[in-house]
Order: sequence, then C-alpha cells, then structure tokens
Amino acid sequence: MDTRAIDFGIDKALDILGVKPINNGTSTGTNSFGSGDLISSYSPVDGKLIAEVKATNLEDFEKVLITASSAFKTWRLMPAPQRGEIVRQFGDKLRDKKEALGKLVSYEMGKSYQEGLGEVQEMIDICDFAVGLSRQLHGLTMHSERPGHRMYEQYHPLGIVGIISAFNFPVAVWSWNTALAWVCGDVTIWKPSEKTPLCGIACQNIATEVFKANNLPEGISCLVNGDYKVGEFISKSSQIPLVSATGSTRMGKIVAQDVAARLGKSLLELGGNNAIIVTPDADIKMTVIGAVFGAVGTAGQRCTSTRRLIIHESIYDKVKNALVEAYKQLRIGNPLNESNHVGPLIDKEAVTMYTNALNKVVAEGGHLVVEGGVLHGEGYESGCYVKPAIAEAKPDYKIVQHETFAPVLYLLKYSGDVQNAIQIQNNVVQGLSSAIMTNNLREAEHFLSVAGSDCGIANVNIGTSGAEIGGAFGGEKETGGGRESGSDAWKVYMRRQTNTINYTANLPLAQGIKFHL
Repeated sequence: MDTRAIDFGIDKALDILGVKPINNGTSTGTNSFGSGDLISSYSPVDGKLIAEVKATNLEDFEKVLITASSAFKTWRLMPAPQRGEIVRQFGDKLRDKKEALGKLVSYEMGKSYQEGLGEVQEMIDICDFAVGLSRQLHGLTMHSERPGHRMYEQYHPLGIVGIISAFNFPVAVWSWNTALAWVCGDVTIWKPSEKTPLCGIACQNIATEVFKANNLPEGISCLVNGDYKVGEFISKSSQIPLVSATGSTRMGKIVAQDVAARLGKSLLELGGNNAIIVTPDADIKMTVIGAVFGAVGTAGQRCTSTRRLIIHESIYDKVKNALVEAYKQLRIGNPLNESNHVGPLIDKEAVTMYTNALNKVVAEGGHLVVEGGVLHGEGYESGCYVKPAIAEAKPDYKIVQHETFAPVLYLLKYSGDVQNAIQIQNNVVQGLSSAIMTNNLREAEHFLSVAGSDCGIANVNIGTSGAEIGGAFGGEKETGGGRESGSDAWKVYMRRQTNTINYTANLPLAQGIKFHL
C-alpha cells in the first residue's frame, strides 16, 4: 500500500474549531462542563486518542431543558425570514471552516477527506435551502361551507426538537434537522454519537459564534454528549415534542416506543439493505461505477450503501467479472491521503461484525469472489482497516436479509422479467434506497410504479447513495418512515393549526342546530 499520508494539519483543524484535549460534553453555548464520565474519542485512522469529552448526566440534562425552553420563547417570536438570516450566517461560518471541519470528520469518523468535505458541503446546502424556506412556510386557505366565514390552516413551531445522530454522518444529518428546525422556530438539543463527540462540539462552537454575534439566547442550539442513556433522556422527556433519531433499526424501535408512550412525535431514519437491479439492458460500465461507489464508499458505513446487486442471469458473469477487476484497483489506507479510496471502519466492534458476516455467508453456502480480511502492518495500526469483499449468495440467506455496516456486497442472480428482481429487492424488512440499471423505458417505469420498488428512494441509472438535499430523505418499513432534508419535510418540525374566522354578525351552528336566546 501507499503509506504516504498528506499532512492536513489535524491539530490546526482542532484549534480552528475550538476542540480542546479535554472538552465540554454538555453545552448550550457556554463553557460550562458536564458532570458525567469522560468519553474518549480515538481516531480509527491511526488509533490515537484525539480528545476526551465529559458526558451529560441527568442533572446536566435538566439544566439544558430549562435553557432551551427559555430560548424557545424568544426564538419563536422572531419572524421566520429573520431566523433564516441567522441560518444564512451559520452557513457562511461553515464555508469559512469547511476544510477544518472536513478534516475532523475524516479523522474522527474515518471516511475519506473528500467525503468529509462533501459532508460539510451538505451542511452548507441545507442552510441555503432553509434560508429560502424561511420565506415559504405556507399554509392553505379553504372555502368554508358557512357564509361570511374564512377558513385556513397555518403552521407553528413545536418547541424543542431532540436530535439523536449516528457516527457515519457525524455532522450532516444533524444539520438536515437543525437548519429546518431553526427556520421553523424550534430550538434543538443534539446528542451526537458517542463515537464522534468532537464533531458535535465543533458544530456547537460554530453555532455559538453566530448566536452570540446576534445577541440571541444560548439555548437555541444545545449539545449533550453520552451513550444510549443520554438518548433516553431525550426520548423520554415530555418537554421534547419531536425526536429525530438516525441509526440502527434496533435503536429506532426503542426510541419509537419511548416517544410513543408519551404521545410524542418521532422522525426515524434507520437501517437500509439497499439493492441495485441490473437488467439485460443495463450499461455495464455505469453499473460497475455505481455499485462500487455504493458498496465501498465510507467503507460501507452508509445507511444508503449498496448491500445487494440483483443481476439478470444472462449478464451475471459479465457484471461479476467487471466488479472483480474494479475491486483490484481499490486503494485502502489513511483517508486523509486523497489517493486512497477506502478508509477504516469506525472501531474494532465494527470489524468483528464485518468478519462475522463473511463467515456467515460462507456457512450458509455462499462463495467469496473477492475475499475480505482485516489488514495489519504499517499504516493499519488501528486494527480497523478491512478489505472490501464480494460474495455470491442467495436472496433468502439470513445474512443477506441483515444489514451489515461494512463493505460487503452480495451478488444475487435473477431470471425472467424485471418483476422477479423487484420481488427479490422488496423481500427484506428494510426499505430505504433502491436503484435499477436499465436502458429499457418500460422496465424503468415499472420499477417506479406502485408495483415496483417499495423503498423511500428509487433511482434509475444511478446508485443507491448520493441523495440530494432538495428531496425528502428517508425510507419505509423498518427504515422508520421518517423524512428529513428537502421537499416538504419541514412540516414535521411544526404543528398544524386550522383556523375559522366569522366576519358576520350571526353565528350559524353545526348540523343546523338553533338556540333561541
């Protein structure tokens, strides 16, 4: 391997972002410290300790709730376009610190530096989207059945939005929720993954700069750090009307139960077991590009990663051979080196899940056409680097039905028409992203029809990864049914209210009832 790593100055990046060796895990914009245990953040890139963060305990969390509730009373009264101006300033701060934050994302999470920069760009993009949205938070006007009456509906902010995010997109998913919540008039309490707490602190520091410069309350943006126990503080709090949670299906079910028990609202973006269907009319070159990027990008640790390739039997060997050749060209190593394609998994627990998946697919009768394995030696000291693997399998294998958060791609064969492939694709419990590679218009339209893909995202001639912020993002079934980011996803962050105004001197009653008073 090429062990040359470009020095992107991670220490300088940390300094720019205000991340210190011992840092605050509970913040509402001040320098107050949490009172919980220390969380150690180790980089999967080289295994080194980056910094330690104090976790949030219940007493800390209750103080955050008070601060956030107080800030909401001020923030909700600011006109939405003015809130949009604050978000615009936040986006400009992100532009100024894009390189530093991108480096931190890459170093703390392990994705490539270009992906780290791309994630920060997503934050900037959603800020731009939210600024425009701040002038378009519209309701509807409807005709009343009663003379002299006007009826309409409008949207009001909910209050505090709790955000629980995952390690794989340590900053972008928070921003998808936060930018929209802020322009809608909500305040936010964010619990980032305990595996990437420093990214959360960096974002909080940037937001704090903006709010302080505008003399706004500190509690508009709040940060709490810790493990699942801190997540429970959020999901069980009756003062948090909406909880947006991103992560595994197992985690999402727990959050959903806790929030539902208090009749709160939840926005869930959970697991994916995403497939690309490859028909006889597919462009093989495009297919290989889309499949490889989808399967190995972020080392297979995206919710939209391509897990299954469903290939027609007539072109199966051709596609398989092309993939094998493409995988030979992959370079694995330090993600801060832009010549490398694949960085490390997040930690050794993820490595264990990866090796277990390979063992299981072989035990079920599968065949590894590109063998995996854990990499050791110079440049791989963290123990988190693995080889992307490809396995021939059958759709009903238990491991194929399971989402493995690692670069493992399953090749599945289908015969007959495209409906058979769609049936294979849909026959999993997850329903996030899907794609079909075909130049056949009828196949493409059938895939997008009511009898086609059952996923929240369905693409034609692009892969399963790479969603744009302009469209609503999320999936069905055990993916949770939530929608984040673009389109009309903003409505979940607000409460709907129907209003009727009587501008006459009479009061007609429902069902024709009359009172002679």
